[in-house]
Amino acid sequence: MEPRHPSTSSDGGQDPVVLVVEDEPSIANMLRVGLSAEGFHVETAESGWDALRTLESGPVDLVVLDVMLPGLDGFETCRRLRDGGWAVPVLMLTVRRRVEDRVRGLELGADDYLTKPFAFDELVARIRALLRRAGRLQGGGTLRAGPVELDPETHRVTRDGVEIRLTPTEFQLLETLLRHPERVFHREALLHRVWGYRSEGDTNVVDVHISHLRRKLGDRDRQLIRTVHGVGYALDPEAP
Repeated sequence: MEPRHPSTSSDGGQDPVVLVVEDEPSIANMLRVGLSAEGFHVETAESGWDALRTLESGPVDLVVLDVMLPGLDGFETCRRLRDGGWAVPVLMLTVRRRVEDRVRGLELGADDYLTKPFAFDELVARIRALLRRAGRLQGGGTLRAGPVELDPETHRVTRDGVEIRLTPTEFQLLETLLRHPERVFHREALLHRVWGYRSEGDTNVVDVHISHLRRKLGDRDRQLIRTVHGVGYALDPEAP
């Protein structure tokens, strides 16, 4: 097994390659679609053995590794990955909440650990943090739209240089819109990304938080965050 090192990862001019190792088709597809929309090139594997073969066949920048896999489980896959010399960041996913399981994963070489169910945006944030730490993600700086700036690293939001205090949910909502300027988000999509709902919930919670966000950002004329009637919301990067 030829080891892969950071030098074999995709370069800064390409989308980061994320390998999702998940044997549940619905979850694997959700992650593939969602992460692709976030600007990642996504490869999938249904087992630990498939994951190791994928790592041998080409560059991978990060592995999202489920613990509960058939045959070779996530713990053993992580151990073999590290023993094989791969330095790629590994984010483990599991339904297990015991501290001992998290410690075991980290001791075997995982870089981070996220328990199911999780908010999709938290997964994306952790992936981006691991990629930045490994030097495999470019352009992770301040997000801007008109007079509004958001720094994902410091969780600081300003308008015309004046700091605005947002709740964690409001911050995630604004960051989601800023990362996809002009994209129209259905309310259900925002529920899934920000609140982690897996099915249709009460979309009124989205409307309420958008209203709070507009008020705090001084977006009284609704020019920064536009309402697309009957659909949802979109952010205008050129708003005054």
